[in-house]
Amino acid sequence: MTSARSFAISILGAVLASFVLCAQQGIEPSEASASVQRQPLIQELELQPHRFVGFSLRADPLSAPLIHAQDLSRYREFQFGMNLPAIAKQAGLEASAAQIIHQRPALIQELKWEPQISPNSSPPADAVKTILFSFYNDQLFRIVVNYDRYKTKGLTDKDMIEALSVKYGTATRPNAKVIVFSSTEVYNDSESVVARWEDSQYSFNLFRSTYQPTFGMLVFSKQLDPLAQTAIAEAIRLDEQGAPQREIERQRMQDAADRADQEKARLENKVAFWP
Repeated sequence: MTSARSFAISILGAVLASFVLCAQQGIEPSEASASVQRQPLIQELELQPHRFVGFSLRADPLSAPLIHAQDLSRYREFQFGMNLPAIAKQAGLEASAAQIIHQRPALIQELKWEPQISPNSSPPADAVKTILFSFYNDQLFRIVVNYDRYKTKGLTDKDMIEALSVKYGTATRPNAKVIVFSSTEVYNDSESVVARWEDSQYSFNLFRSTYQPTFGMLVFSKQLDPLAQTAIAEAIRLDEQGAPQREIERQRMQDAADRADQEKARLENKVAFWP
């Protein structure tokens, strides 16, 4: 009985102390009760930012950046749009080795690379036999790669696609043909596309040569290539249009050279002649 009375007195004392504390701080008992009830809500709200942060880290795959996106703006270290001296330097060539194909209405140049093998060196591991770089107004716009027939001997289309897809991503198998580039002719032999890797700006086309047992890769800039093709077609048209006049001029110069040679021989023989 004494224990029960003591417990009741303790409870009463605690309640009175609470009211006294509230009176001293100017807080109504109802407010104190409400603050006690709101405490779990405050604790729960404190956890909300942590849950939101955790959610934001799980980004939507469709909106996340493609960390492993393939770069089709270059073939090896050769970037589309680079000028001829820069490409020549990277390829270990002299810029003066480039051939001027057309000068009007645009400057079209070609630079050919092939591995240099000394007699005492072992065969290179690189499967590339030749690379032809093409420039439109001093900007790289197209690359034609020819693979060594012995380094690709026995390889199937599937083998080549698998090897190239490691670098360029998933390939498509379009029913299409590409023109193996020649800057000196309007029409060229076309090759069937074995596989293609492309985006909105660049196109990589694997083909199997019709005339040789080997593969090749045609790579071009979708922005620069049409401009170059238009300029080349116009240059060829202008050349054909001016061909008759050029032939007349060539013949005139040849006739003048022949007359000069005849006159020189006549003077020499006239002095030396002994009947």
